[in-house]
Amino acid sequence: MKTHERDTAIEVIQRCYPQIYLACHVKHIRATTTAHRLSARDSSLLVHLSPTVPTTPTALAAHMGVGASSLSAVISRLAKLGYLQREQNPRDRRAVEIRLTEQGAKAMSATSVLDPDRLAAVLNRLTANQRLRVLKGMELLANACRQLALGLPKRKRRRRNRR
Repeated sequence: MKTHERDTAIEVIQRCYPQIYLACHVKHIRATTTAHRLSARDSSLLVHLSPTVPTTPTALAAHMGVGASSLSAVISRLAKLGYLQREQNPRDRRAVEIRLTEQGAKAMSATSVLDPDRLAAVLNRLTANQRLRVLKGMELLANACRQLALGLPKRKRRRRNRR
């Protein structure tokens, strides 16, 4: 990516993200006031998990800037609530991987810092094609962020054979 293109992309994200956040942000809630018994910290942990791409507690702790022992108790509690799933890594039986469950995804959505009604109102201002483009772009950006956070190598683009 050229320097000007990179700088422009960074400026657009830095300008747009706060606008999205401010327009759709909800008041913070405490764990005792939610049906899902999630604190803001619990929700922030769940948003870092994927139902399909596993992560390790060590990588998650490092990313969140907390000790692995502190995170261990939270992971255990969230697993007991059914919000995440712990499995042994099939290639290294000593390593544990965690994934978001369907129930965890619902709890995370219900306790998100972004209000679903406000998001729906924003999305309703777009055409169907624009919504698809926005969602695909958000997924691409989030996936790249997750890969960076997990220290995964950059994916190489496949070249299409043009005839």
